[in-house]
Amino acid sequence: MGNSERVKPPWWLKPANKLFIGMSRLGLSFGGESPVVLTVRGRKSGRERSTPVTPMTVGGHQYLVAGFPGADWVANARAAGRARLARGRRVQTVRMVELPPGDARPILRAFPTEVPTGVGFMKRAGLVTEGRPEEFEALAGRCAVFRLDPV
Repeated sequence: MGNSERVKPPWWLKPANKLFIGMSRLGLSFGGESPVVLTVRGRKSGRERSTPVTPMTVGGHQYLVAGFPGADWVANARAAGRARLARGRRVQTVRMVELPPGDARPILRAFPTEVPTGVGFMKRAGLVTEGRPEEFEALAGRCAVFRLDPV
């Protein structure tokens, strides 16, 4: 599944991710949301790769939305099928189930309400202009959406 389209991540993303991962390990929050670190095995190197994410809950299930098409963690998650989510010292292993575009639409529509800090990121990435639910829904098939099933 997925589209080969790649959007170049902003220059500041890697340094910001390192800062957010460090904050998460210390149990600190940013933007009013509890930081979570997603760790997944790299598809080429086999080494574990970590990135800060903000899962959201819709209809009793947890989901992750990729912040831009072509994100490395998405390709790694597709290859690995599972990952670890760490919130401070609490770690949970999850199976990552990518949703087809039709199933992703309502999750993407809920994104601006459920993950308000992600709206600014996606505006800066040029994926949405105003941050309305319809704009996010239209990203189905461009931005990956994963359901996180506990293992």
